[in-house]
Amino acid sequence: MAKSAKGMATLGGLVYSTETGRTCPVCRQSISACTCRSPAPPEGDGIARVRRETKGRGGKTVTTVGGLQISAEELKVVAKSLKNRCGCGGAVKEGVIEIQGDHRELICDWLIEQGYKVKGGGG
Repeated sequence: MAKSAKGMATLGGLVYSTETGRTCPVCRQSISACTCRSPAPPEGDGIARVRRETKGRGGKTVTTVGGLQISAEELKVVAKSLKNRCGCGGAVKEGVIEIQGDHRELICDWLIEQGYKVKGGGG
């Protein structure tokens, strides 16, 4: 927090407005109309890492695909295509595609067909 001349802490700016909802503390526009923030670049190195995971999932197996450098909208499209291809459910969480079940080979083959670089892992 910033300090005022008398040493007391002051607030950094308006964070919420009843008219527009959440506001950007820098440009004081609504979050949807914020002009000071550009969209963050997608995380990853461009190599799709396909892994099988069971930890923290109640013993259920999930195939995860991470490392793709594509936008969140494109990631959802890829996830939907993978779910259709595998015939199962899944989700996109924190930039990682999660597909229910162990479908590493099928997913790797499909990603290679689409032109992605792929590395497998997870036993």
